[in-house]
Amino acid sequence: MKFNENVLSSSEKILLALKSLYFEKGYTSYKMSKFEEYDLYAKNKEFLVSDNVITFTDVSGKLMALKPDVTLSIIKNSKDLPNQTQKVFYSENVYRAQKGDSFKEIMQTGVEAFGKIDKQEIVDVITLAAQSLKMLSGECVLDISCLSILSEAINALNVEQKEELYALVAEKNLPMIQKKCANDDNGKLIEELCTLSGKLNEVLPKLKELVKEIQNKEVLSAISVLEALSKSKYKNMLRLDFSVVDDINYYNGIVFKGFISGIPQAVLSGGQYDKLMKKLSRASKAIGFAVYVDALERIEEASQDDGFLNVALPKGRLGERVYKMFEQAGYECPSLLEPNRKLIFENAQKKVRYFWVKPSDVAQYVERGAADVGVAGKDILLEYKPDIYELCDLNTGKCRMAVAAPKDFVDDATKTLVVATKFSNIAKEFYRSKGRDIDIIHLNGSIEIAPILRLSDVIVDKVETGATLKENNLEVFETIVDISARLICNKASYKFKTKTINEINKCISKLSKEKE
Repeated sequence: MKFNENVLSSSEKILLALKSLYFEKGYTSYKMSKFEEYDLYAKNKEFLVSDNVITFTDVSGKLMALKPDVTLSIIKNSKDLPNQTQKVFYSENVYRAQKGDSFKEIMQTGVEAFGKIDKQEIVDVITLAAQSLKMLSGECVLDISCLSILSEAINALNVEQKEELYALVAEKNLPMIQKKCANDDNGKLIEELCTLSGKLNEVLPKLKELVKEIQNKEVLSAISVLEALSKSKYKNMLRLDFSVVDDINYYNGIVFKGFISGIPQAVLSGGQYDKLMKKLSRASKAIGFAVYVDALERIEEASQDDGFLNVALPKGRLGERVYKMFEQAGYECPSLLEPNRKLIFENAQKKVRYFWVKPSDVAQYVERGAADVGVAGKDILLEYKPDIYELCDLNTGKCRMAVAAPKDFVDDATKTLVVATKFSNIAKEFYRSKGRDIDIIHLNGSIEIAPILRLSDVIVDKVETGATLKENNLEVFETIVDISARLICNKASYKFKTKTINEINKCISKLSKEKE
């Protein structure tokens, strides 16, 4: 019977093409159960994207889970053969918690190579990842990072809470890195790694110069792998970018993510995970990657990028002040300031498009790719934790997140503290760090009247001048964090509009520093 490929959806065609590629490269198909004992995930929660796992009790009374991850199951159910190379590919659904409280079934396909993993095997797997992307789209990049180098640089610092630096590098948050490392002579290397980004074969010489004093075996091995990749057939789509950061407790050496123009998030992710193997009491080494097939459902639409830079501005006075900065950076759009009810404005000559959105929504527009860049308050970024780059502090829209209460309030540590706020996540993290038991009441407005009406003991809210608090007989008891507007960027957009975004960031950073 003749096969008609028109019956397949676009994602099914992609899946078939990738599976064929992996089979041709010598990988064996691996099939597994949809279920796994929950204990496996409970012991390795740090390796998972989310702590939330769907569990159920089977007929024998054993606690089981719907698979949130494929790699753990493959390693658990495979033999430990450190002197042989095992290569498998898979196509499986995983079940992961999304932002909010919902779960999603996610189709992914990928490869795992474990056992005897040498330099050539690492190069071959990364090359296969690049080939996978190239099959899907002509406009794609594979970002490569090295945790061995990043870890060496961070471990050399004499600063507290070093784990925060990994998150700051992942955000490309150079201002906060400079602030955290201001009094450390070794901080310069972290700053350089944060800003080092570009085609692998072009920026590798600079990286080698930066780390020439580090004679660590893992670092030298990683440099050797990068040198081989810089000469590969796919060298023009390979980029070095240290913002690719995965869990350092499990991953080591080379890690990487793949992006396709027009798709707002990474469509491929992988790396070396020898540390996970060791945690699972395996002598083998390992490397692999997964392609997120669901993210490719709109790949045909993704190719229709019109070349404009899309900018989300917060409505109100802050947005107007921020637009002036973009204007000074050379991206003016005069129609934006005309009195009308329009929300979208374009300057075709400058290839820039602005749109007004509610301040609390800017991060959503950027994270999901409707906007390439935007301006959001640090309060929104802390509350919702969008997966974006935080490029610079605009030094405008300044205020602070604080705990406030009636002037005569005395905290009774023997009782649960009742907290009213519209920043529930910020409040939870703040009090969790203090070990304080709290009861959160989420409100969307008029927070100040909550303690007056005895709905709550305290409030957590933004405070600018403190005038509203004073008029309601309240005062600030603790400052949680200083707040200001930040320039943020979609991670995928940065890969394809790097020059434009860097130019804007450079100009706006300079203007922002003049405000200090």
